[in-house]
Amino acid sequence: MKSDKLQDAIGTVDADLVTEAEKAPKKHRKLKWTAAVAAMLAVAIGIGAYFGVGNPFALNAYALAEAEYPTVAGYPDALLMIGYDEWREDQKTRRTYYGAGEDLDGFFSATIAEFLSGSETENRIYSPLNVYMALAMLAEITDGESRAQILTLLGADSIDTLRTQANAIWNANYNNDGAVTSILASSLWLNEDVAFKQKTLDTLAKNYYASSYQGKMGSGSFNNALQEWMNAQTGGLLKKQIGEIEMTPETVMSIVTTIYFQAKWDSEFSKAKTRTDVFHSANGDINCEFMHRTETYGNYYWGTKFSAVSKRLENSGSMWFILPDEGVSVQELLSDSEALAFLSANGDWENYKSLKVNLSVPKFDVNSKLDLTAGLKNLGVTECFDGSAADFTPLVAEEQPLWLSNVEHGARVAIDEEGVVAAAYTEMRLAGAAAPPDDEIDFVVDRPFLFVITGGDGLPLFVGVVNQP
Repeated sequence: MKSDKLQDAIGTVDADLVTEAEKAPKKHRKLKWTAAVAAMLAVAIGIGAYFGVGNPFALNAYALAEAEYPTVAGYPDALLMIGYDEWREDQKTRRTYYGAGEDLDGFFSATIAEFLSGSETENRIYSPLNVYMALAMLAEITDGESRAQILTLLGADSIDTLRTQANAIWNANYNNDGAVTSILASSLWLNEDVAFKQKTLDTLAKNYYASSYQGKMGSGSFNNALQEWMNAQTGGLLKKQIGEIEMTPETVMSIVTTIYFQAKWDSEFSKAKTRTDVFHSANGDINCEFMHRTETYGNYYWGTKFSAVSKRLENSGSMWFILPDEGVSVQELLSDSEALAFLSANGDWENYKSLKVNLSVPKFDVNSKLDLTAGLKNLGVTECFDGSAADFTPLVAEEQPLWLSNVEHGARVAIDEEGVVAAAYTEMRLAGAAAPPDDEIDFVVDRPFLFVITGGDGLPLFVGVVNQP
């Protein structure tokens, strides 16, 4: 799905950033580091793709190292199939990394329930994979019990295991072939007045493709550079939220990881069939545009309190629509172990049947901004927030009290007749059984529902609650 064809669904996308989004780096990754530098005490993590920046000169002034991503063969010409062999080999290489996240079901279920619960009337979007990568990088700059708590949440038995897994997940979800955009980017924003340990910076560069930038914390120019980088990585989808992010003079270091996802449906919805209908929201009935398509050989899934169908994305994963049974709320599903297991199952489910699915789903463009601080503490990551106990010794060359002060997560997902575009960021700041179905079913998503967007390897890139499409 070309970026300009989603303008109706994502009307605030900056045209220049969309143009930049179609320019993808095609070189092998190279990183050269200068002498040891300083870092700041804020960790910002987000979702977007590496598209270049609106003002490259602003970033060049601060750049210590910039990551370049693996070469990707372009999607072959649909008629002549020129370059098909090269493209097929690239895709085959990417698939060798699949399966790296197969042990993350516990992390996905726990964090989805924690971060999406409580959304009685508002929309709420969360990217499990983005927060996973953010926490993995946070583990790199901590030690002792601070690191141990993060490893426990991520289900890793050691930092070496985590590094290998995170790197494989990055490569499994990296694609920029002109048909699908799915890229995780990382960066370090360093305080020029604080001494850092070069070894830690090198480890982050090697395992997370992390670029690094050094400047004066709290200055307008350095904040502008951060915001421009984040907007470029997220395709301009989160300009409002990102515009509110500012590093302060007290910031020691900010880690920003991003992911941007864009893909077409495997079979598009016909615009001629889109029509206005009623969505029964928690705040009352509202009129919105519904898309319609019949999947002749679709799969229908069900559990005790829900039913679900998926729609394939071309050369990528799928988008799953999970509808609570009549009389069951989305919030009930988020506290139901069976429903939570389904959210990360990617179709590996006993209760399903192949049949003709008449799918009706509302077009939507939803976004949210979440404070993950309390949720992380509830999930066992507490010591990083305690200035008297947090251990950030892998990061700074001299002992000083550092702590994580807040964690925010913003995300946006839009779908239309052609496909899906989604982006998100996380900012971490450190400071000092339903009955079996009939042979044909009408699956009408006309009340609050859950959705999951998976990447090519099946991991959940985005999960959301839609109360108001």
